[in-house]
Amino acid sequence: MNIGIPKERRPYEFRVGLSPAGVKMLCRNGHTCFIEHDAGVGAGFSDQEYERVGAGIVYSPQEVFGRADLLLKVARPLKGELEWLRPGSIVAGLLHLASARHDKIDLLLKKEITAVAYEQIQLSDGSLPVLRPLSQIGGAMAAQTAARFLQNNWGGKGILLGRIPGVPPAEVVILGGGVVGTYATQAFLGLGAHVTVVDKDLDVLQRIAERFNGVVTMVSTRHNIERATAFADVVVGAVLVPGERSPILVTREMVRAMKPRSVILDVSIDEGGCIETARPTSHEHPVFVEEGVTHYCVPNMPGVVARTATHAFVNAAMPYIQEIADHGIQNAIETYPAIELAINTHAGKLKHLSRLTDGK
Repeated sequence: MNIGIPKERRPYEFRVGLSPAGVKMLCRNGHTCFIEHDAGVGAGFSDQEYERVGAGIVYSPQEVFGRADLLLKVARPLKGELEWLRPGSIVAGLLHLASARHDKIDLLLKKEITAVAYEQIQLSDGSLPVLRPLSQIGGAMAAQTAARFLQNNWGGKGILLGRIPGVPPAEVVILGGGVVGTYATQAFLGLGAHVTVVDKDLDVLQRIAERFNGVVTMVSTRHNIERATAFADVVVGAVLVPGERSPILVTREMVRAMKPRSVILDVSIDEGGCIETARPTSHEHPVFVEEGVTHYCVPNMPGVVARTATHAFVNAAMPYIQEIADHGIQNAIETYPAIELAINTHAGKLKHLSRLTDGK
């Protein structure tokens, strides 16, 4: 199979779709890998490293897209990139198509592209093995990000997350006790904040309470979310429904009732966001103020820790990439339920994807 690895073109996306170690494994299995010139630079991989393990370097995006039977990306393709895809080919990446524009999905269907969403690869126990390491990174980054935007020089309240004798710590509310929420809890506690975790699943709250001493847990109801956000210095949205847009848990009225110059981090923004006032931002312009509250809504948070993030997600994705490359997409769909659940479009039809999008 011809496998293409393009340079990512979204702003401040430094990850790459496959590391040299991954290329080596595919080439050993008889596949041909084409990587776009300097695609790995942001993650610390040179063209020479890819060439040493058997990849060919190409110098135009049209060529890498056009040659690929299987295109390995990180971020969802831009409209122009979708135009470059060869009809009937396969694209795999963190696609988050539930929050994509309708015209992009329509183009995938028209060209009969098979879209494999890494974030929807799901095992029988409900876990998401490829998304997990990136969720871990996003959760860990939430604490250091919130700490920065609470500082006065970033327009914050001038609050330290942690404890100082005689001064209470920051109040952090985390919506969702999954992988992002768990790692965010760990990171915020490590910096000394007081943490409240809100989730609708009592088993999740039980796990959080047993793992972390001193964390307050609350069942996710409108009333409890109103109470929790009203006293929060930081609110972290960490809600995921695979293949669907994130539900809105925090309304504009709730945001309006928050303390001035508090901070919201909507880590769910790549699936549309769980805060009504949230809209996507970028690493270049990461925040905006709405209703007197600072909002940080960068969809690709791990994109700026590119080397760690690339190694982490390639480690997790490699077995599925190899299965598709070695045996073909149809066999993978029929044989592996985990892969079948990640198929968003195939043979001109929509699969495992809510058609409800937010028009971005």
